[in-house]
Amino acid sequence: MDASLTIALIGNPNAGKSSLFNQLTGLRQKTGNFPGVTVDKKSGTWPIDTQTTATVVDLPGVYSIYPKSLDEQLVTDILANPAHPDYPDVAVVVVDASNLHRNLLLFTQVADLGVPTVLALNMLDVAKSQGKEVNSVRLAMRLGVPVVRINARTGEGVDQIKKAVLGQLENPTLPGKLFFDPADEAADLIADTRTQYALQNNYLALQYIIQHDGFSFLNRVQQLALDAIIDRYEFNETAFQANETITRYKRIATVVAESVTDHRPIGEPTWSQKLDRVLLHPVWGYAIFAFILLLIFQAIFAWAQPFMDAIDSGVAWLNGQLKEGLPAGPLTDLLTDGILAGIGGILVFIPQIAFLFLLVALLEESGYMSRVMVIMDRIMRKFGLNGRSVVPLISGVACAVPAIMATRSIGTRRDRLITILVTPLMSCSARLPIYTILIALVVPNQRVLGVFNLQGLALMFLYLMGLVSALLAAYVLKLVLRTKERGFFIMELPTFKLPRWNHVGLSVWESVRAFVWEAGRVILAISIVLWVLASYGPGNAMQEAETRVKQELANAPADELQNKLASERLEASYAGHFGHLIEPAIRPLGYDWKIGIALLSSFAAREVFVGTMATIYSIGDGGDEAGVTVRERLRQERNPLTGGPMYTPALAWSLLVFYVFAMMCMSTLAATQRETKSWTWPAVQLAYMMILAYVAAFVTYQCMA
Repeated sequence: MDASLTIALIGNPNAGKSSLFNQLTGLRQKTGNFPGVTVDKKSGTWPIDTQTTATVVDLPGVYSIYPKSLDEQLVTDILANPAHPDYPDVAVVVVDASNLHRNLLLFTQVADLGVPTVLALNMLDVAKSQGKEVNSVRLAMRLGVPVVRINARTGEGVDQIKKAVLGQLENPTLPGKLFFDPADEAADLIADTRTQYALQNNYLALQYIIQHDGFSFLNRVQQLALDAIIDRYEFNETAFQANETITRYKRIATVVAESVTDHRPIGEPTWSQKLDRVLLHPVWGYAIFAFILLLIFQAIFAWAQPFMDAIDSGVAWLNGQLKEGLPAGPLTDLLTDGILAGIGGILVFIPQIAFLFLLVALLEESGYMSRVMVIMDRIMRKFGLNGRSVVPLISGVACAVPAIMATRSIGTRRDRLITILVTPLMSCSARLPIYTILIALVVPNQRVLGVFNLQGLALMFLYLMGLVSALLAAYVLKLVLRTKERGFFIMELPTFKLPRWNHVGLSVWESVRAFVWEAGRVILAISIVLWVLASYGPGNAMQEAETRVKQELANAPADELQNKLASERLEASYAGHFGHLIEPAIRPLGYDWKIGIALLSSFAAREVFVGTMATIYSIGDGGDEAGVTVRERLRQERNPLTGGPMYTPALAWSLLVFYVFAMMCMSTLAATQRETKSWTWPAVQLAYMMILAYVAAFVTYQCMA
């Protein structure tokens, strides 16, 4: 067994490379970073046979080895450096059989670098539906490497890939000659470079000439020496690359003509192209997208509500049972009022989060999400963003951290920086618990026109508010961060296909598990700390408060006395002191000291807000209403100044608007620092978002109060 073997999966975006990776590695996957860089690395073990186990590395999707972004640069950095720990013993190049003419460009470049290669023909079913028939035997003869027919979605052809890879490991075969030999055009330049750097491959020597400034394995002295060679031979990189591309496509066109039979009438559009005429239409495309968004937010409220009610009631029932069955004391209070109340405040939102990820996964699996990126590109450019910014912004609906990491695909530094700074304004799944519980308090559960739910419309309004604010912030930053760099957006539209339900299910499970695990750990820790802070106070403050209440309400009913005691003890606790400390700053927004405690604790993560409120009101209700749910506790809370409900529409909308804009996530700030390699930009991000949140919440409350 040789685990030191490395198999690299290489291919264009949407060619099926990641699906093949899942088929080969199964559950033996792990994620991390490539050595020396922050670009995500997806790898896994692949037992090729009983004696051979290899590490499979899923490299970022690229159209050619000439990079235009950080993640694309990584591919060339690996393939041009045999000493790299991820340099492949065999490269499996996955291509879309329905578009061989374009996909083979990358294959010819990889093969010309001298890497033993296997060509995996994927999406043959799509090619067949378009009337194309690929002769894989003839293609293998023309290319000079093993060619395997596969279906990455179903796993068909995996055994043939094993045989082909083993064959390349035992007896590597390469094409008889380079698909493009740079020595034909610049023999002296290539010879000089090969001699000076002890290279065995003409095309690798060309990459040293063209891409040496981006190669991490070359030191500054070596890079300057290559600059000198360029000057000596007056080498024109742009013209040479253009000639290379033209030459390659001419050779590829001949290979495709001999290997592919096209039975489709010339000019007849495919069914995907017919759909795209509507979905990408400058009017209907946006209308359809808006309608789909509306359906998603309606579904989040309508479909998830029965499950939420069941979880909410179940947690309240369990809390009551524990209080009745366990002996009274600090440990029972910690378990029920601290840990269970906090965690229950998050568990109740699992159904909504699951439905959100389910519907987004269906859009991605079907191929529609790529169309969304294309139509949104038209809007993004008006605000100064690169079209590639659409991907991180849409990803931000799930979580801002991976969305910020996705900006590595943006080529220009300014566009990447702007996208990083505005992405947290997109409402992520951590905000969903806050949105839904506050909307449920103040927005009636009524239908409009017999179809649309008012609560769903309110939720969609908050998400659109985040999108609009991100675009406006990007426009302002574009005016501040001026540059002459131009960004380009290139995306191949995948064909429409039926979702793979196992992939959809796995995506939903992983997303919900990650949310619960990440949020749960933070909430568990904060719930324990918060319970301690809310149960104990400085000096004799809590005992004095208790004595004062007993004297004032000596003849009051037991329930009234108990509730007043709990409230006064909470206010005299450490948590109460913290809340009162910041209350003057947040009072103009309509918030009291209890909400202030939740605001402070939610700086760790936004979703902690709901768990904190559940813990605070569990401790402050006197303990006689153990079966009351989180939403009922908030609905019953009274404003001590007015005697009316605490959570009025003005207060609730002020909080909603605050959390639309507020930077309440330490993980996002850490991700921004890691991607920008500076604490300046996280500080800018924190400052402008918190100022925006405060001002917007202030205006909202003052106008509605």
